[in-house]
Amino acid sequence: MRAWRLQAWKSDPELVEVDQPRPGPGQVVIRIGGAGACHSDLHLMREFDAGQLPWGPPFTLGHENAGWVHETGDGVTGLQVGTPVAVHGPWGCGTCSRCLAGLDPYCENPEAAPVAGGGGGLGLDGGMAEFMIVPAARHLVPLPDGLDPVTAAPLTDAALTPYHAVRRSWGKLSPGSTAVVIGIGGLGHLAVQILKATTAARIVAVDTRGEALDLAGRAGADLLVPAGERAAEEIRRGTGGRGADAIFDCVGTDRTLALGVACGRMLGDLTIIGLGGGAVPVSFFGVPYELSVQSTYWGSRPELVEVLDLAARGLLNTATTTFPLTDALEAYRQMEAGSLVGRAVVVP
Repeated sequence: MRAWRLQAWKSDPELVEVDQPRPGPGQVVIRIGGAGACHSDLHLMREFDAGQLPWGPPFTLGHENAGWVHETGDGVTGLQVGTPVAVHGPWGCGTCSRCLAGLDPYCENPEAAPVAGGGGGLGLDGGMAEFMIVPAARHLVPLPDGLDPVTAAPLTDAALTPYHAVRRSWGKLSPGSTAVVIGIGGLGHLAVQILKATTAARIVAVDTRGEALDLAGRAGADLLVPAGERAAEEIRRGTGGRGADAIFDCVGTDRTLALGVACGRMLGDLTIIGLGGGAVPVSFFGVPYELSVQSTYWGSRPELVEVLDLAARGLLNTATTTFPLTDALEAYRQMEAGSLVGRAVVVP
C-alpha cells in the first residue's frame, strides 16, 4: 500500500510503498476514509532534531484519522468489519489512572505505552496511508449516525483539542462572560463553534486575515477583532473594560500570548493551545490577579465521544479542503504558506 512516511527529521515526507498491516492480538486494522493534515506535522518536518522526543522517524504521518474497521485481531470484541470509526490518536499504557479515565495524552506510565507521549502519526504509523493499525480497540470510537469518516477525521484533534480546553473553563463561561479565540485556523474556527454550542459566553475572534475573521463570523463569533496593536484595547472596550474570562490561544507565539495577558480578566483563564513556541512571563504584577495560565494537550476519549455527538447533531461543522492521497504534500505546502482556510483532509 502507499503511505506518506517521514523518513528523517527536518525533511518532507515521501510517498512510498509499504506492506499492508495485519493485526496481532487485540489490534485492529482500519481502512482510512480521511486523515487530517495538522500544523503539528509541520513542526515535525521542520523543527525537531534527533533526541528531542522519545521517538522519531521513520513513521507514517497522520494523527487525525477515521475510517472503517477492516480486520480485527484475536480477542477483539464489539467491533464488526465495516463499522465506521474515529481513532483517538494518543496511545497511553491503558492501565494508569489517567488512561483508565480515557486521558491517554496524560499517561503517567509512558514506558508501558506503545510509544511514549505519542501515537499513530506521532512515532508510530498513522493514517496518511490506505490502511492503519491501531494497537487496541479502546482507541476507536464508532461514528454516530450521519457522520462519515471524511467529516470525522479532523474532529479527532482539530475539534477535540479546543473542546478539552473549553470544557475545563466551563465554570467561567456563564452568561455575561467573554471568551476570546486567538487564531481562526483549523482549531480556532472549531473553538468558536464549541463555545457557541456549549457556553453562554460572548465570543471574540482574533486573526490577522480577513477571510479567517469572516469564517469566525459564520461560525458564531460575536465580535471580530483584527490582530494588531489595538486588539487588546478593542477587546476591553467590547467587554466594558473588564476583559475576557477565558482566552484560548490557538497560535502560541510571544505576541499572541502577550495579547492574551493584555485582554485577560482577573480570575480568568489563559489557555495555550498552539505550538508557536512563545512564552509569557508570570509575576505578581505581570498578569491580572488570579489569571490562570495553562497549556493543554489533545483531549480524552470520553470527550471525543461528546465532540462526535455535537458534530452529528450539526453543531460543529469543519471547514475542510480535501486532497487525494497523492497530493498530501500540497496540503502541507498550502498550510505552511498560510493560504489554507480551515482544515485539510487527505482522502485515500
